[in-house]
Amino acid sequence: MFVDNPNLPEKPVSLMVVDCRISIESEAALKNMGIELLKLKPHPGLYEAVSSHPDMLLHHLGGNLIVYAPGTDKTLLDKLTEYGFSLIKGESLLSPSYPADIAYNIARVGKWYFHNLKHTDPVAKKHLDKLGIEPVHVEQGYSKCSILPVDSHTIITTDIGIAKAADKKGIDVLFLDGERSICLPGLNYGFIGGAGGMVDKAVCALNGNIGKLDCNSILSSFASRRGIIIKSLSNSHVTDIGSMLPLMVRVQTSDTVE
Repeated sequence: MFVDNPNLPEKPVSLMVVDCRISIESEAALKNMGIELLKLKPHPGLYEAVSSHPDMLLHHLGGNLIVYAPGTDKTLLDKLTEYGFSLIKGESLLSPSYPADIAYNIARVGKWYFHNLKHTDPVAKKHLDKLGIEPVHVEQGYSKCSILPVDSHTIITTDIGIAKAADKKGIDVLFLDGERSICLPGLNYGFIGGAGGMVDKAVCALNGNIGKLDCNSILSSFASRRGIIIKSLSNSHVTDIGSMLPLMVRVQTSDTVE
């Protein structure tokens, strides 16, 4: 079954897109959960640190609809087609310099999407508007990198502008002020959204060990109060890998029709 509400699976995830550079430990942990991983290869138009980050190249509209950046790894696109996804080619061509790299880094949270709307890919915007998803303008172009959706009304973010915009919409926000312990090889630090992803309705996978985050206690307390389990995928430092994109969930016996 396809994930209907982007980033927020209602059942255990069975298929995710991840950066091809995901660590052996994190890959093994996800596979042990029964998740098949589709590894995204680098895009020629992006700089190395983010070149194979799913949140830079793909935007899941929900169900079987995905908008992708021109130049995205064809092998991965072919695999998605085999799984029944309908792929929509975006209009924006990506290049390394900001803001020419952010067109698809759109953060969908329930009935809203957060992005620097001056630079949103027109094709993605058209489809989001058609679905009735409300745009929320933020100055942070790396919106999905900066937002970890927990449910349709709850997010974790490291960006104060996003935190304020979300709060105005009535979204429950955990703002991780000054969090700089998330790694992103090639850059000074990474972002919380790019370091995690929901793998079940109440289970968030973190690419690394939550105990090595500066915000460990705050994040753990926040998750506990909301009944969310945070699953550390390895004993390494938490690392931004451009989000782990959940696309399909397991079909359980009760879901089948006799």
